[in-house]
Amino acid sequence: MQSEQMLQLAQNALEDLKAQNIVSIDVRDKTSVTDYMLIASGTSSRQVKALAEHVLEKFKEQGVRPLGSEGLDGGEWALLDMGDLLVHVMQAQTREFYDLERLWQGAEQKRSASVSE
Repeated sequence: MQSEQMLQLAQNALEDLKAQNIVSIDVRDKTSVTDYMLIASGTSSRQVKALAEHVLEKFKEQGVRPLGSEGLDGGEWALLDMGDLLVHVMQAQTREFYDLERLWQGAEQKRSASVSE
């Protein structure tokens, strides 16, 4: 699966469960670790877990397994390493603390138009 297809699949999965403030960041010219980062917020620990698990389920349906995942137990944040795509799902205060968008400033960022912030 191409990295752009992975990005769209994950974004659609996050939108399915009403993730907030979805931002994709193209980091192809910034790092060799991944092509894209997708960052989204959940309103509670339950939603953060549900969002991450839904993304994993959508990839599993396509025969794609994650290289790794972190934070699924706590619900404050979750990281899904899909290889060419890193998916970060966080509660708002955790997202504000880590401020990944600022960390990767200069990289091309796109906000999902269909999900309200």
